[in-house]
Amino acid sequence: MSKIVTQKLSGKLLVLVIVFAIGLGLGREYSTRNSAIQQTEKDTPKVFVSEIYDKIKENYWNNISDGELLDLFKISMDKNGGNVAVAKFENKDKFLAAVDKITAGMNEEQKNRFIITVAGSVISSLAPAGRSGLYTQKQEEQLKNTVSNINPEKDLYKDLGLAKGASGAAVAEAYQKKAAELSLDKSPEAKEKLKTITYAKDTLTQKDTKERYDTNQVEPTLFNKVIAPGILYVQFKKFSPTSLDEFQKAFESYKDNPGLNALIFDLRGNIGGAIDATAYFLGFFLGKGQYAFDFYHKGEYLPFKTATDKLPSLTKYKQVVVLVDQNSQSSAEMMAAALKKYHVGVVVGVPTKGWGTVERVFPLVTQISKKEKYSIFLVHSITLRDDNLPIEGRGVDPDVKITDSNWTTQLLLYFNNPTLVETVKSVL
Repeated sequence: MSKIVTQKLSGKLLVLVIVFAIGLGLGREYSTRNSAIQQTEKDTPKVFVSEIYDKIKENYWNNISDGELLDLFKISMDKNGGNVAVAKFENKDKFLAAVDKITAGMNEEQKNRFIITVAGSVISSLAPAGRSGLYTQKQEEQLKNTVSNINPEKDLYKDLGLAKGASGAAVAEAYQKKAAELSLDKSPEAKEKLKTITYAKDTLTQKDTKERYDTNQVEPTLFNKVIAPGILYVQFKKFSPTSLDEFQKAFESYKDNPGLNALIFDLRGNIGGAIDATAYFLGFFLGKGQYAFDFYHKGEYLPFKTATDKLPSLTKYKQVVVLVDQNSQSSAEMMAAALKKYHVGVVVGVPTKGWGTVERVFPLVTQISKKEKYSIFLVHSITLRDDNLPIEGRGVDPDVKITDSNWTTQLLLYFNNPTLVETVKSVL
């Protein structure tokens, strides 16, 4: 009997020992995990900054040295109250150790604010200053909308006093009524309002552009019309994912008009955009496989060739004028430079903006905040103009500068077409 009781007690004791051992193991595992989580959270600022440092070194257009980049971080840390004890960081490890030391006494909010401010300041100071940046999700979304030519805050129907989805006929009627009212008002505000409603009318009375706007809120990037006998006018406002299709359809719609032989291709105010499409646009003019333009990245020239055949409906335009101004930038400058280089068209206007950078978004694996997701918007390459000099800071020089008193005479020497010259003059 006592033997049985002893066996039962031994069994219970064994169970208790096993349970205790399991509990001890789980406790150690929890403690280890918790410690690892705390260590990870402690290291997050350092890891976040380290990834940004590496992304810049790998992807920035210029061969920036470690010394130059460390100096930028040092300056930014000093400006933002970092109180770095050394005059220079010897290497990246010393820099990261300083980040650890400076943020050690800060709470989470202070750490985040300090690191974001320092990193953002460094990125935006990279040459050309102000082109690169540390982007939030909202900023990245705004960038995507800009490239896609979507403005969530704008309602073209509302500009005409209509409900969304109103018919093309209702749009035309509303426009006529508002335009008649505005024509009586000679103020600058009325003129701007007339431009706004004209844009809304042009967008919402054409089948393709209305369908794109109604479906995805994508606004058109091309407008075209026969502006004078024998002359087609095409205004290209920006490069977006829909522009290539718009371009083809615009010229296809005039392919059976035998009287057209001159083209005014208006790139004034074109802010660029989807730069990858440039090789396709130029192919329509130059043909496939032509040397189109270069990107310059880390000391190397990256040549791009045209990616499409000549557009049949475009070949009949033997006299082409390309209009540019001080607000033509980025992809528009590259396009103007290539058309000038191959003598496809005569570039007329004033020197372009000189915005010769190609930016890309680089996601970050490490995130410093649970409330926000950051990425780097970084200048990846710079572009070159027709003489192989960088567009950045120079722009593209027109063949005919409208600041010259005899510019119309110069243009007449190219084409000997008085009607075309007078039409260009009226457009300008």
